[in-house]
Amino acid sequence: MPADRRISRPQTLRWDPLHWLIIGLRTLWRSLTRLWGRDVMLYTGGVSFFSLLAIFPALAILVTLFSLFSNPSQAERLGELLADVIPEGARGLVQQELVRLAYAPHVAMSAQGIVALAIGLYAAHRGFKAMLAGLSFIHDEDEPMGFVGFNLLALAVLVATFALLSVVSAVFLGLRVMSSTFELRPLQGVSWLVSEWTWTSASLTLGLAFVYRWAMSRRPVGWRASLLGGVIATGLCLFASWATAFYVHDVAHLGATYGSIATVVLFLIWLSWNVNAIFFGGALATEVELVLENLGDS
Repeated sequence: MPADRRISRPQTLRWDPLHWLIIGLRTLWRSLTRLWGRDVMLYTGGVSFFSLLAIFPALAILVTLFSLFSNPSQAERLGELLADVIPEGARGLVQQELVRLAYAPHVAMSAQGIVALAIGLYAAHRGFKAMLAGLSFIHDEDEPMGFVGFNLLALAVLVATFALLSVVSAVFLGLRVMSSTFELRPLQGVSWLVSEWTWTSASLTLGLAFVYRWAMSRRPVGWRASLLGGVIATGLCLFASWATAFYVHDVAHLGATYGSIATVVLFLIWLSWNVNAIFFGGALATEVELVLENLGDS
């Protein structure tokens, strides 16, 4: 890291709230500088494009697998739960596609799933490569990986992400099914436990913390910095979903400008804001790690 970016190490640690507020604001400003003062927008565009290309094949694969072991109504219910985390303006298109997939014949679904798998894997791998390249750029990585190593790292992150989503989805759906089927009254007082937002937030925080720690740099980033970056990035992603819906409904009515492609534009806005949130989490984790190192506490 550049020496001029480091915070001068104090002779003794002070527990003055104003002192730590200044350090916090300085760290926040330097994180924003890392995000805005570079060509990060190029990586944001690449991740957003490949994410848009991969999201519908990924949903098709998930519904295909789920429909093989359940009835169409249960697959439709899964689609409704998945669509809840998407801004309202684009939710209708996703729900319609998921319902169509849920009631499609299994033979057609299997053939479609193979095509979707090929497209989805290609797009997802390219998207993860763009995301990791952007995070490495933000982190000022001075020893970038070679071509083979970088592609293998992106593939490993892709597989790990799919595994994490599969486990979290299975647990989440299991709780939902148990709660509704057996009428588990203890769960009625803790509705947050069976909320899609709870599980989305937890899995996203954990996944981003792992990415920041092991995939952003050759040298593992500290756990505290990685977890803080994951928490902040997840909070910003959730805020982006609300802000996108607010922007479309109360600020700019995209349908009047973009017509029939307004939903695609909304998806891109939502994806780009989420990608920027992930990149900001990486920038914050980098700056927090520098602060901890300079304080002799890492």
